[in-house]
Amino acid sequence: MIQVKQDLRQALQTALAQLAGEAGVATPEANFESPKQASHGDLAVTSAMQLARPLKKNPRELAQRLVDLLDQQPAVQRWVQALEIAGPGFINLRLAAAAKQAVVAEVLTAQDSFGSQPRSGKKVMVEFVSANPTGPLHVGHGRNAALGDCICSLLQSQGDEVLREFYYNDAGVQINNLGLSVQRRLQGLKPGDAGWPEAAYNGDYIADIAADFAARKTVQADDRSFTASGDVNDLHAITQFAVAFLRHEQDLDLRAFGVHFDHYFLESSLYTSGRVEDTVKRLVAAGKTYEEGGALWLRTTDYGDDKDRVMRKQDGSYTYFVPDVAYHLAKFERGYSKVINVQGSDHHGTVARVRAGLQAVGLGIPAGYPDYVLYKMIAVMKGGQEVKMSKRAGTSVSVRDLIDWTSRDAVRFFLISRKADTEFTFDVDLALKANDENPVFYVQYAHARICSVLAAYEQQHGGGQHFEDAHLSLLTAPSEAALMVKLAEYPEMLTRAAAEFAPHDVAFYLRELAAAFHAYYAAERFLVDDVALARARMALLAATAQVLRNALAVLGVSAPASMNRDIPSAAAAAAEVNA
Repeated sequence: MIQVKQDLRQALQTALAQLAGEAGVATPEANFESPKQASHGDLAVTSAMQLARPLKKNPRELAQRLVDLLDQQPAVQRWVQALEIAGPGFINLRLAAAAKQAVVAEVLTAQDSFGSQPRSGKKVMVEFVSANPTGPLHVGHGRNAALGDCICSLLQSQGDEVLREFYYNDAGVQINNLGLSVQRRLQGLKPGDAGWPEAAYNGDYIADIAADFAARKTVQADDRSFTASGDVNDLHAITQFAVAFLRHEQDLDLRAFGVHFDHYFLESSLYTSGRVEDTVKRLVAAGKTYEEGGALWLRTTDYGDDKDRVMRKQDGSYTYFVPDVAYHLAKFERGYSKVINVQGSDHHGTVARVRAGLQAVGLGIPAGYPDYVLYKMIAVMKGGQEVKMSKRAGTSVSVRDLIDWTSRDAVRFFLISRKADTEFTFDVDLALKANDENPVFYVQYAHARICSVLAAYEQQHGGGQHFEDAHLSLLTAPSEAALMVKLAEYPEMLTRAAAEFAPHDVAFYLRELAAAFHAYYAAERFLVDDVALARARMALLAATAQVLRNALAVLGVSAPASMNRDIPSAAAAAAEVNA
């Protein structure tokens, strides 16, 4: 059906060119929309209403003229059953059965690559998680990790070359407080004792770090290794060991979550390499700064900010957005013309000033560079009550807590199931339910159910699960048509979700596809006596399972062939579907 839509889009473009040529106006781009109600058809065209004002004509009259032109197109004659004018000038297309059936063969041929695009040659960097190494990853980091990783997969599905980058602060006040917290533990103090620093970290993990440091252990993280000296007076060594320890812990969290990174970028390198100083000099040389009150200011109002911002304070230290500008300048100079940052909504205020700093350097960096995906924090409910604290983390619930309570699949699916900028509550009890209320179960059960039916068919007929020779013209039941239309939506949905950095669209699509399958399962029998019809239906089931797998893979969620519920065995399935 991909080819069908391409053929029809070209036919529409030809008809629009002829219509526009008759009126002497520019030809609008040919696009189809999906009707909100299935009863309105399979595709909709709104071009007549868009052209009505510039042409000063009645939109229904234009719609009729466009229908007359479309009727002359071979692709329309081949793939469209009916063209109908509705409302103020909508044109609804009802596709011929063959057009809908074509998607089954396309999926079975493309398999894992169905919906994906060829390599684009475009380099894209996605920076996400970027947690300071001062404690375990909390649920907010989990939402960040799920969003970032899924956005990377979406971009890769469109042929982009994607680099996953983790940026973290390995110096500064927070890191100093971390080292001091561990040192106090080594000295025998604990939270609540006299002499325990007010700014110290209180989680049990601080005691774990102190114990390993005293035991002179070696810790290995993805980006560093450090051996403890055991010297309680060596605050620098304690701090370095603590950072390596927590980076190792974060790596374990991320591996449990199925997330990997291609590159780690240290904030300290921006200073040791001279990038921060060089960036400031560039901005001064570009005439975009001024001195006032003993501070150095950047003219961010020249680029839409509500007020100018201090770059260098009176004491000579830099404000926090200056290294951010230097870091993103490094991204641009590394050849990444497309950069996406996944960050908490509390970073909203930095967006304008970072972009202003990059434009002010004078290298022609676009106004919208980098792109941002800002997400809101989440609440966790368990047993009907909000869970706010983790003894291990000493603060909010950790990512590993959620995984231990539920599963990696449930955590990943749930954390991207809503738009990033919306509030979200993770319901642990719901994530454990083995019924249709649980969205990840609902989708995975659809895949497992198909696998059960296909196994029953293979047990009866043998020969494996290759259905390329199936007579797809036999797939004429209404539930079959609805399922095939939903399968055909996958490639365009994937492209749109990638362009909008919207992995929640994939989750929504999966639920809709699962619903279409479950409706089909309830409406029709599969292992029927008609051998050709049974084989055609197996082809449709195999294609549906493939698209479910493809979409779940984008989210980093598994597609199990069986589940811990009363999914029938192959023999039982044969009896069930023939009942």
